Amino acid sequence: MWKGASVTYRAAVVGAGPSGLYAADALASAGAQVDVIERLPVPFGLVRYGVAPDHFSIRSVRDTLAKVLARPEVRLLAGVEVGSDVSVAELVDAYDAVVLTYGASRDRHLDVPGEDLRGSVAATDLVNWYCGHPDADRATIEAALSAATSVVVVGVGNVAVDVARVLVAPASRLDATDMPQHVLDVVESSGITDVHILGRRTAAHANWTTKELRELGELDGVDVVCQPVELVSEPVADKLDEEDRVVHRNLEVLHEWSQREPTGAPKRIHLHFHARPHELLGDGRVETVVVERTRVDDDGSAHGTGETWELPAQLVVRSVGYRGLPLEDVPFDSRRNVVRNEEGRVVDESGAQVPGLYVAGWIKRGPSGIIGTNKKDAAATVAHLLEDLEGAEPKGGDGIVPLLAERGVVPVGLEGWHAVDAAERSLGGTRGRDRTTIHERQALLDAARSI
Repeated sequence: MWKGASVTYRAAVVGAGPSGLYAADALASAGAQVDVIERLPVPFGLVRYGVAPDHFSIRSVRDTLAKVLARPEVRLLAGVEVGSDVSVAELVDAYDAVVLTYGASRDRHLDVPGEDLRGSVAATDLVNWYCGHPDADRATIEAALSAATSVVVVGVGNVAVDVARVLVAPASRLDATDMPQHVLDVVESSGITDVHILGRRTAAHANWTTKELRELGELDGVDVVCQPVELVSEPVADKLDEEDRVVHRNLEVLHEWSQREPTGAPKRIHLHFHARPHELLGDGRVETVVVERTRVDDDGSAHGTGETWELPAQLVVRSVGYRGLPLEDVPFDSRRNVVRNEEGRVVDESGAQVPGLYVAGWIKRGPSGIIGTNKKDAAATVAHLLEDLEGAEPKGGDGIVPLLAERGVVPVGLEGWHAVDAAERSLGGTRGRDRTTIHERQALLDAARSI
């Protein structure tokens, strides 16, 4: 819409994950100059720090995202934290439009007694650790893993499957990944033999994809245990089976596993449905999970039956969803944990549009969809942004770069990211891998500034 215009608008995108870079691409294609502002010293968000390292095909999407950063209209400003280094109000003053795409990075809680015991962790924290996130709490995660032989993973989405797979995967599967070396060392020396996955509703309600599910049954040295009683026919599940092809394929996989004879493999993944944690027990740290049997109504809601049983476990990983966090001066829906918006336009509590402020991705719609979903979502937001700016006078200036310089904030630009990329490839080469993730913030900054 801006192509061929005599004016050039400058937009800011907050977040360099898929949503942010898809938004930047759409803006640049419309003729805008775009600053991509990222809190971490490196780009790519959940593609780098959320997708399991052994999923090479999914992680390869960052090659596509890298092409966005290489566009001449796009400028990377990494290592800049909105809310600390610069405020949202200052962004709105400096740019013709601002798109918030900072995602939903916090976990949801189980809200059961004992959840705060040592050995009870969020999947987000565990994933951050094995992906080499600079904010990962190594001490807590590694202490929990070192004490565990039996693990309970609460949740039946793809993240829960990723966690279960990584915890029992053979070293041969993980050695070729870009996991930091300390992660590989801890996982390889782990004493974990059993992982129990709990789903509070029926097997038909599980949110995993068939490909992710099948991978559990393809791990060398691992038996998948799914008892036939877990798959007993019931109307609510049968209806989903009939209506949803993915559910049907998933149930086919589960039924096949339920007929398998155990091979006596040294490690096992156990699948439990109609099961939710009722309480975590232990003396200072998790030792036992009290599991409550549930019933599921025709509308899909789960209710406790009062019937309980116990699972020994030294590690509990909650994987029951993500939630977004508010930013100062940005209207926030605390019930849905998203920025208040109407089709990507940020609005206040009265429904009035906040001029110049837009939102895309998980912080717009909640944590749903796959990576590709974010492309369509970002394009929809940018289309509304273009409509609103049509005919407006551009503000001019160089965005927040002069303000950052005044404050002594030195962003990591594209050349800095290329230097980090080269350093990670070099580090991986010392161990026969394509890449090894640099996990310490200062080491990332040192690599970025080595140019």
